[in-house]
Parts: sequence; structure tokens; C-alpha cells
Amino acid sequence: MEWVTLGIFCAGLIVCVAAGWDVLIALVFGWALFCLYGRRRGCSWRSLLRMSRDGIRPVTTILCTFLLIGMLTALWRAAGTIPLIVCLLSGLIRPGAFLLLAFLLNCILSVLTGTSFGTAATMGVITMTVARTMGISPLWTGGAILAGVYFGDRCSPVSTSALLVSRLTDTDLYRNIRNMLRSAAVPFAAACGIYLIAGLCLSGDGAVPDVRALFAAGFRLHWASLLPAAAVLVLSLLRAPVQFTLLSSILLAAGVSVVSEGMSPAELPGLLLSGYTAKTPELAAMLDGGGIVSMVHVALVVTVASSYSGLFAGTGLLDGVQEKIGALAGRTGVFPAVALTALVSGMISCNQSLAILLSHQLCVPLAPDREQIALDLEDSAVVLPPLIPWSIAGAVPLATVGAPTASILAACFLYLLPLWRIFRTAAGNCDKSVRKS
Repeated sequence: MEWVTLGIFCAGLIVCVAAGWDVLIALVFGWALFCLYGRRRGCSWRSLLRMSRDGIRPVTTILCTFLLIGMLTALWRAAGTIPLIVCLLSGLIRPGAFLLLAFLLNCILSVLTGTSFGTAATMGVITMTVARTMGISPLWTGGAILAGVYFGDRCSPVSTSALLVSRLTDTDLYRNIRNMLRSAAVPFAAACGIYLIAGLCLSGDGAVPDVRALFAAGFRLHWASLLPAAAVLVLSLLRAPVQFTLLSSILLAAGVSVVSEGMSPAELPGLLLSGYTAKTPELAAMLDGGGIVSMVHVALVVTVASSYSGLFAGTGLLDGVQEKIGALAGRTGVFPAVALTALVSGMISCNQSLAILLSHQLCVPLAPDREQIALDLEDSAVVLPPLIPWSIAGAVPLATVGAPTASILAACFLYLLPLWRIFRTAAGNCDKSVRKS
């Protein structure tokens, strides 16, 4: 009965994706399906609702944080923070090392903003425009952009995925980031080397477009616009609570928007709710978005999917699946089992948040060390969904910048990271076998 129920749920997700429907439809369908399974197991509706509530309770704090991030991204646009950062970083572009710089510039902005989609819509669009102007391969440029935007999505202190993993595993966000930087050092260096060599081989001869002139039409580009970003960096280094960091940056960005950019205080509530709207079509293509409304969808996805954990725990629906994953982990090591689970979850859900939630639910019994399971999730469930062609995690950024789907093959960092972790696990297992013999 368990496998039939899970099979129907997977089929529902696949139909939803194939039909182009919102994934929330499939998630609500899954919740109803799992409740019916619980009823077959003798659970009352009252107990099933209590299980759902117990699953949602651990993520209630992060749901509030999501709303703060929505406000922050809107205000960073209105205050000129993102435009000024893009202008400053784009000035570093050099033809011979373009692919490496495209990767690094998108890494930097995604770390500052914590959003893969937002980075793709700003720095990603800029770097792809430069690449086309200079005659550099869109396939390689798209791969560098995709890898860069998810570097920060993985380890930014204001990233929704990093916050979600931290909350699910009940671990400290900043310790997780430190662990992530350590595990990513070798894959990051290898990716930089690949992009440098490829860039030298594919360097074009066009000119770099004047990005500052584009943004100067709508913003003052005053140094004060950097204050909200500086607040995030400084408070993160001081390991201040995430909510305090976000609120401080929000207040600074609101002040800059009014004082430096001339926004009326009466416009702020609408901006915080519905996001930023640029004055010109050229700027709108890169900057429109943010606000509380932009985070409602992901908050609903996390809420409904989180209810599953309570239902799974209360009904024992995943016990059989967890046994098989545990057996696989016993043969291959924990991380390969987590990575395979994350890959399958991402292929079925086509969504990064749901892949993280499902992988955590299935794999949390594998490792008693909470920091280790948090790192395993970050090195698999966060970076693997963008490599799945039909997942929105990769499809949306590539479509935003106008890169071909095949750019996934050039997103070096995203597959070098899990491969490096698998190699280290295999090497560790071999070392243990040698010691035993």
C-alpha cells in the first residue's frame, strides 16, 4: 500500500509538470492522498491534522523570514543597491578571462542577495549581453551564470535554501556556511580553472557595453546605496541573528530609497507588498520583482510540503523507503545515498524547495550528526535540481538570460561539488577497508 501511494503521488507530480500546472496543485493533492492513506491505517482526521501541524511547526520561523527577504529584495532594487553593485562588478569584466569573471561576478552577487533567480535577472542578463556582444559562446556563458547564481543560493546568509536547511536540521546557519565553504573549496577552484581555460580558448573581440549608462537613467547610483548590502555583510560576519540582519538592511534600504532616490514614504507599503516596478522597459526586464507577494508561492510550497513530514512520521508511510535508503548508505556511504535521493526527489518534484524537504525527510535517520546531514543536503539537494532540464530551478535562470538548455553541461561547479563529495566518501571507505585488513 505504501509503494502504491507514493507511486500515485509521483504520477501526480509528473502530470502537473507535464501540463504546466502550478506545483502547489500536486502538493495539495499529495497532502489529501497521504491523509487518505492515514485513514486506511486507522488514523482519525483530528490526528492527521495534528500530524500536519506538527510538520509545519518547525518551519514557521523561516516563513516569517521569507517575507522579510521579499521586502529586502524589493527595497534593494528601489534603493539602487542592486544596480550599483552590478555596475561596480561589471566594470571588472575583461575579454580574455570573461567566462571566469562571469562565474565569479554571479557568485558574488548571489552571495550578497541570496537569490538565484534575482541574480540571473540582473548580473546574469548583463553577463549574457556582454557575451553576445563579444561573440562568446552562450552555452558556456549560460553554464557559468547558472553555476554562479547557485553558489550564493547555497551559502548566502540571506538565502532561502540555506535558511530552510538550517531550520530543518536545527543547526546554526553560520556554522553551516563555514562547513559549506570548506567542502566547496576544491570544486570551486576546479570550476574556476575550467572557466579560465575555456575563456582563453573562446575569447571574443567585441566591446563591453556601458552598463552604468543603462542604470543611470533610473538611479542616482550614489555610494549610500551600498549601505544595505554592507549591513548584511558586517552583521553576518558578527553572526547576528538573521531576522535582525534582514530588518537592519530593510530599514537602511528604506531610508536610502526615500533620501537618495527620491521615493515618497507613502510608496513604501505598496513596494514592500507587491515589489519594485521600474520606470523603463529596459530596466523592468532586469529589476522588476521582490516584495512579500514574490515570496508567497515559495512559502506555500514549504508549508504544504512541511506538513508531509508530520504525516510521514505519524503514519509510517516512508519506513520502507527509508530502510532501502539506509541499506544503500551501508554499501556506498551516507553522502552517495543522500545525493541519489536528492536527484530522484528533484527529478520528480522539479522544485528545489520540495527536493530539500523530501531528501531531509528520507535521509535524516542516516546521520546522527545534524551538521553533517545539513552539509549533505546543501551539497546535493540544493545544487542537483538546477541540473535537471525540466526543473524550474535550472530552466528559469537559463530562460531569463536567454541561454540554451544545454548550458547545464557547462555549469561545472554544480556537478563537481557532489562528485567531489562522492569521491571523498569512496576514498574514506577504501581507507577504512585497508585499516581493517
